[in-house]
Amino acid sequence: MADSARVDAWIWAVRFAKTRSAATEACRAGHVRINGERAKPAQRVRSGDEVRVRVAGVERIAVVQQTISKRVSASVAATCMIDLTPPPPPAAERELVPQRDRGAGRPTKRDRREIERLRGRGGPSH
Repeated sequence: MADSARVDAWIWAVRFAKTRSAATEACRAGHVRINGERAKPAQRVRSGDEVRVRVAGVERIAVVQQTISKRVSASVAATCMIDLTPPPPPAAERELVPQRDRGAGRPTKRDRREIERLRGRGGPSH
């Protein structure tokens, strides 16, 4: 294996992104950091670098063990990094988001006030 690889190719190869172009877009959007610094798609990663990737609202943290630039099986990809991502919070601790029925239309003023009250941003309740 090479001693370094492009960060976008590495993110794709270890399955943090579904496609190589999605990994490139994440880099361009500023969702990728190498050792705390914002990374461009062509920036090189080496063994020992810490890579942070924000994908779908979740930050994934990994330390590079081995640099790869081609997609490999999940078991091989797992050996190429040390995953330091903290586990997600239990369902009971996640913030409750009010759900509306599909096709229910726009919330009424009363609905909006109830939503704000649930989120803890509401004013005086009547």
